[in-house]
Amino acid sequence: MTENHGAHGDAGATDNEDLNTQETAATNESAAASMDAQLESRAKNAAGHRRATWWIVAIVVIAVVAVVAGCIAAFAGRKNDTTGAKANDTVTIGLKLAPTNLDIRNTAGSAIDQVLIGNVYEGLVARDEHNQVVPAIAKAWDVSDDGTTYTFHLNDGMTFSNGDKLDADDVAWSINELVTKQYHDADSLVNFVSVKASDPNTVELKLSAPYANLLWVLTGRPGLVFDKDAKYDAKTQAIGSGPYTVEKFVTNSSITLKANPNYWGANKAKTDTVVVRYFTDDNAAVNALKSGDVQVLAPISENLAEPFTKDSDHYVVKAGDDTDKFVLAFNGTGAKTSDKRVRQAIRYAINHKEIIASRGGSDTALGGPIPSLDPGYEDLTGIYPYDLDKAKSLMSEAGYSESKPLQLSLTYANIYGTEIGDQLRSQLKKIGIDLKVNVVEFSTWLQDVYTNRNYDISLVDHNESHDFYQWADPTYYYNYDNKEVQALYAKAVAATNDDDRDKLLAEAARKVSEDAPADWLFNYRVTTAYAKGVTGFPINLNQTLLPLYNVAYTK
Repeated sequence: MTENHGAHGDAGATDNEDLNTQETAATNESAAASMDAQLESRAKNAAGHRRATWWIVAIVVIAVVAVVAGCIAAFAGRKNDTTGAKANDTVTIGLKLAPTNLDIRNTAGSAIDQVLIGNVYEGLVARDEHNQVVPAIAKAWDVSDDGTTYTFHLNDGMTFSNGDKLDADDVAWSINELVTKQYHDADSLVNFVSVKASDPNTVELKLSAPYANLLWVLTGRPGLVFDKDAKYDAKTQAIGSGPYTVEKFVTNSSITLKANPNYWGANKAKTDTVVVRYFTDDNAAVNALKSGDVQVLAPISENLAEPFTKDSDHYVVKAGDDTDKFVLAFNGTGAKTSDKRVRQAIRYAINHKEIIASRGGSDTALGGPIPSLDPGYEDLTGIYPYDLDKAKSLMSEAGYSESKPLQLSLTYANIYGTEIGDQLRSQLKKIGIDLKVNVVEFSTWLQDVYTNRNYDISLVDHNESHDFYQWADPTYYYNYDNKEVQALYAKAVAATNDDDRDKLLAEAARKVSEDAPADWLFNYRVTTAYAKGVTGFPINLNQTLLPLYNVAYTK
C-alpha cells in the first residue's frame, strides 16, 4: 500500500521512553511526574531589533541643503516612531525538566527528546500537533502489501548544520548504528531485519513480520538521522539537520538554540535565538514570566496560571491535549483487589468531575486506557459512571459496608501532592472502603510498586503515547492477565492498515475497561501561559516534542 505523503496514523509504544521525573535528582520532587514505559531505566531576554516603518521623504528640490534636510527629517521620523511593533530576535521559554546532557543516543530522559527532536535532530518521519505521523527527512513512503517492506523517498538537497550533505547513506547508517550498538530505544524497532540505501534519495527498510507501530517508532529516537562523518562531543554539542543548532548548553540550567544557517527545509526558524530555561521552582518560573525574563511557561498549573488568565491584556493561557493518563491501578493479583466486584465498586464510586474541578478544570475524563490523541480511542466514560448505589451494592456483595469497611492502601509518589489522595479517601469512604494513603519518595514507589508489585492500589501518570502494550503484558506491574486482550493487541500491531489496527485496539481497550484493572482518573492536559505577542508556540503535546521553528515574539 502507498501512504499519502506520510499522513499515516500508524503508531505504537516507544517501549523505552523514560519517566520524566527521572531527569535529575533535583527535578524528581518538582516535576509534573509524567511516566513512560521503561521506568526501570530511571530509578511529557536579549534586546530585539525594531521593525519600524520606513518613511520615505521625497522632496524634489534643487538646493543640496534641502535634500540634506529631507534626509535628516526621514531619519528623525524613523527614530521617533513608536507605533511600529518590535519583533524580538530572541524568545525565552521556561520549561520544567532539564536534560542531564545532550547525548540523545545513550542517555535516558524525555527532556532530551523534547528540546532536540524536530529542532536540532530530525528523523525520517515526525509527529504533528494531532499526534499523527507526517513527513520529515522522508517526503513520502510506500509500504508493501504484506507490511514488511517500507520504501522511504527522501527530500532533495538536504544538509546537516555543519554543511555536510545528508542522503540515504546517512539514514541507513544511523539506523544500523542504532541496532548494532543498541542505542537508547533500539529494542523498539520490532521485527527489524535490515535497512539500506537503494540510491542517494531512497531507503529500504525490511521487517521479518508486519509491525503497525513502525512509523510511530521512527518519529522518535530510532528514526533520527545523524552525520556519519561529524566529530563532536555528543554530551554538550549536537550536529543535526534541523532548523536550529545548539549554541550553548548549561547543565540543569539552560539551552540556547541558534537558527541553522544551513537548514535545508521549509520550516526555517522565525526567531534567530531561542533560549530554553529550566525551573525546578514553580514560583521562580511564575516570577520570570511576570518580569519578562521568559515569554512562555510550559507547563503551569491552573492555579498558578490564574493571575495570567485574569490579565488577558498582557498574557494568554491555553490548555493543550496530551497523552498523559493518571492511572489508578488495582493490583490484579492482590488479596483484596483481585475481587472484580471491589474494583468495579471503586470505579463507580470515584467522582471524576470533582477531582478534575479541584485541579482547575482543564483535564478531561478518561474511561479507558487509550487517550483521545491515540489510535483506537473511544469514549468509554459511560462504562462506569459515577453511581454510589451501584458501588455500595457491589461492596455489599463482596461482604463490605460502611460499618464493616474494607482496608486498602493507596501508594503513590510525593511528586503528586496529597490532595488527590485525600479526595480518593473521602470518596471511597462512602462505599465502605477505609483507604490508607501512603505518599512516598519516588524511589520507594519504584521499588515497592513497580518492581516488587507489593501494593493494593497505585497512582502514577503514564504519559507515553501509544502505550497500550502495558495492558497486554501480564508481567507489567498491574498484574493484569487477559488472554483475549493480548490476542487483540497482537493482531493490532500486526495489522497492515490503520482501520484494522484502530478497530482492534478499540475492542481491546473496551475489554480492559470492563475488567476494571484500574481507573483512569483523567487525561491530563498541559496548560501553557505566554506573553501576548508570542505566536507559533505549540500547545498540544509540548511536554513530549516541542518544535520551535514557528515561534516568534512581537511587542
